[in-house]
Amino acid sequence: MSKTSDSYWFATRHPWSCILFVVPLLAAYEIGVRWLHQTAPEETRNGADVWLRETLAAVGISPMYGPAALLLGVLLIWLLCRWQDRPKDPAGVWAGMAGESATFAIVLLLVSQGMWYVLRTAEGVLCSHGPRPVGLSWPGAAASPEPALELIINFLGAGIYEETLFRLLFFSGLLAVFTLADFPAWWSFGLSAAASALVFAGAHHLGPHGEMFNGPAFAFRTIAGLYFAGVYRLRGFGIAVGAHALYDVLVGLLVGEL
Repeated sequence: MSKTSDSYWFATRHPWSCILFVVPLLAAYEIGVRWLHQTAPEETRNGADVWLRETLAAVGISPMYGPAALLLGVLLIWLLCRWQDRPKDPAGVWAGMAGESATFAIVLLLVSQGMWYVLRTAEGVLCSHGPRPVGLSWPGAAASPEPALELIINFLGAGIYEETLFRLLFFSGLLAVFTLADFPAWWSFGLSAAASALVFAGAHHLGPHGEMFNGPAFAFRTIAGLYFAGVYRLRGFGIAVGAHALYDVLVGLLVGEL
């Protein structure tokens, strides 16, 4: 398949396309959070965003602007290195990325129907019980009393900042390390995807805002993390963000949260 700048397959993974696709979502999230909770915007933020802001605050970086500035800075540096071969049809690529995001979200939703049933059945066999996960969960979780718009804004944040932390930074960093260490390509991808998926799943159970650990939630998020690692690697950061956010919204619709 062609890897030139005229190839759609190439274009979706280019930093210019990712910026054009992700920045409107980032703007909607940051503006929405401040509009919904003008005095306490942190009440609307998702876990990954909160962790990132707390970490940046600990090293003296403004938690209000730091995460968005960090993401934009990484994307802009990446773009500067690839400016010469940027895609020629950004509007067409943007529309295609929106369609792919929807497709990947729906595929995960359909697959998760059977996957969640298997995990819950295994939990029953092993006599392990616990609350179902929030966000990356199969329909059936308890409905949230939060307004629909607030939930949508929160899901946008999950799609953006979880993909930034666990795929754009952690997965890509591990992949670079394994590649420099001369690991075979499939080993590099497999180890990086597995490690990032396990950290992604485990992070939901850490800290004062973390959920109580339970096996099905951890296993489901690990599988979802592997799925998003594949989407990120094959189709790019922008589509991974869109698919993640839209998946969460669809789950919210199906459980009656929105």
